[in-house]
Amino acid sequence: MKSALVWVVRLFWAVQVLTLGPAIGQALEGRSRPVQVVGTWGPWVVWAAVLLATLVPTTVSLTVLRSGVPAATVAAVLAWCAGASTTSALVGLGGSLAVLLVAFSGDLGEVFVQGSAYGHERRLPLRPPAALLIAVPTAWMLLVASLTAGALGLAARSWWWAAPVAALGLALAPLLGRRFHRLSRRWLVLVPAGVVVHDHLVLAETAMFLAADVMHAALALEGTEAANLTGTALGPVVEVRLRNMATVVLAAPPRGTTRALHVQSVLVSPTRPGRALAAIGTASSATR
Repeated sequence: MKSALVWVVRLFWAVQVLTLGPAIGQALEGRSRPVQVVGTWGPWVVWAAVLLATLVPTTVSLTVLRSGVPAATVAAVLAWCAGASTTSALVGLGGSLAVLLVAFSGDLGEVFVQGSAYGHERRLPLRPPAALLIAVPTAWMLLVASLTAGALGLAARSWWWAAPVAALGLALAPLLGRRFHRLSRRWLVLVPAGVVVHDHLVLAETAMFLAADVMHAALALEGTEAANLTGTALGPVVEVRLRNMATVVLAAPPRGTTRALHVQSVLVSPTRPGRALAAIGTASSATR
């Protein structure tokens, strides 16, 4: 089922040429030739980059996929506002929303992060901290808006405002790209030796627990005193109980400072809690 989703996202993205292309073409009618060239080739570059990312599932590909796919939805809305027919715009919008839902599904994310796994690792993606659910889309919109407006403005020879806007977008791209990629590199990892929490948004150091020390894993109950390693992620949380005390090192503001905790249970937020519990139970049983 999970591997089938990769083919689904490939197919959905490939047909964006047919579902979204006409709306973009209609929106560019009557524009100057430079604007038409930029408005045509820009989407083609994004489309090709995302399609290539779907062909080789890795964490880097996941970042490219989830950074590029939402642009189709924005393009459909902008094309509608710029003169595309309602029918073409709605077809493009519907197709873009379909691929968006698949691209951000937990099952697809698991396939991509597992593509970068080593040996016998089992990587289970973690849900993002709640605060990032607003911060990341806002930052992404700023990046896309500055790059799109800057490129089209330069094509239209509106140098006085387009040049600084484009420069802002180019400066933000590598900065935000690294931060977006951190979201693709947050995993609960099961290895033969034990359980690992790899999350450099919350942890200053990767937390590692020996399989023999993992006593129990279950959905966390309200009021638990386990150390919260979720970054206040929304949704069900898994509590992992240990036989012996362990040390985890949290990343604490300001950046570069840390805080060590001695814990006997921790909370984590896998995108698929039931699957994580089953995997932890299987790994723990194998060591007994």
